[in-house]
Amino acid sequence: MDFMDLDTLEEFSYLIVLAAVLITTKLLGLLSRRIKMPQVVGALVAGVLLGPVINAIFGWSTSEGFFSSAAGEGQLFSMLSEIGVIVLMFSAGLETDVKEMKKCGKASFIIALIGVIVPLLMGTGTAIFFIDGSNQLAILKSIFIGVVLTATSVSITVETLKEMGKLNTPASNAILGAAIIDDILGIIALTIITSFADDSVNILIVLLKIVLFFVFAICCGAGLFYLFKWMNKRVKRDSRRHVIIAFAYCLASAFCAEVFFGVADITGAYIAGLVLSMTNRKRYLENRFSTLSYMFLSPIFFACIGLTIEVPSLTGSLILFSVLLTIVAVISKFFGCALGGKICGYSSKECFQIGAGMISRGEVALIVATKGESVGLMDRDLYGPLVIVVVITTIVAPIILKILFSSKKEKKTPRLAKA
Repeated sequence: MDFMDLDTLEEFSYLIVLAAVLITTKLLGLLSRRIKMPQVVGALVAGVLLGPVINAIFGWSTSEGFFSSAAGEGQLFSMLSEIGVIVLMFSAGLETDVKEMKKCGKASFIIALIGVIVPLLMGTGTAIFFIDGSNQLAILKSIFIGVVLTATSVSITVETLKEMGKLNTPASNAILGAAIIDDILGIIALTIITSFADDSVNILIVLLKIVLFFVFAICCGAGLFYLFKWMNKRVKRDSRRHVIIAFAYCLASAFCAEVFFGVADITGAYIAGLVLSMTNRKRYLENRFSTLSYMFLSPIFFACIGLTIEVPSLTGSLILFSVLLTIVAVISKFFGCALGGKICGYSSKECFQIGAGMISRGEVALIVATKGESVGLMDRDLYGPLVIVVVITTIVAPIILKILFSSKKEKKTPRLAKA
């Protein structure tokens, strides 16, 4: 009797791969934090390093999706990664402060709007020169690169501002409000551009479906809100059932958004989190889903993104594209959002602080890129340049923020920002 059955080894190899992913992403994440960088950078690097090792040992390939293997492990990792995306966006909605969103009013909206338009136009213009072809699909792929650059990572900016004790300044309030609105605008833009991948789609119908989805989300959200209120009167201590209902609501909202309304599932998940952020169980739910995401789903998602990157495939042309795209990513958000701040009456220094706070793309850009690949708008060889953009903007943003927030003097909030 053989000590090790090769068929059994192949069948259960996903267990050891999961263990390797979790340990490696955690160790490199801690190393990233040690050198003052977000842990997401370490998780991405872990995926890049693990890819060749997994392929060499188990024969898994990343050429056709997250993995391609006879035993079906690829489907498992792909589904886990998709759930990881949904939970990430749900958690982002849970962490949203709706009162803070309202506080900045028109100023946040103007900053976010310009902060979406400028990267969209500059990113699209840059991509046009590097994506082969002049047909409709090539143009859509170029526009999609612009959509990816509209993303902003709120968590990285908030963490930096907390560390500096600058979370309650006028510029910081504008950053928080604009980043939240930026995410919503970016998700809507994502839904519209992905709809164009299908020639039979009517844009007016798409827009109508988006409106109907938000009506549907408001109605369901109101129902869930009152259900939680009723449960709070009946249940004083045991909150575990709230977690189950919240998770089921998140998954159902993501499913309905994608299947019935043609809206990205991550939109449904984000709205679900936004609804629950207004309940008195917000903190409890945040802690529970933070544990689920931190312990299992997030490492798999970020590692899978890294695993899909084939570093040797970065040709000279792609390296040049990476450099140009990174420059465009930084200056488009920095100056675009600064312009929005200037229009709203902030001082020059506060405008640059706002611009710096919106530079980081973080996990949001990776989520958008992953969604684009699923509908054929994102070529696999462009993952490398985008990850480079994510890593560099993630490192650059905290450095610029620390420099610009070094002065202790802050101007009072402009009149428009209070509206």
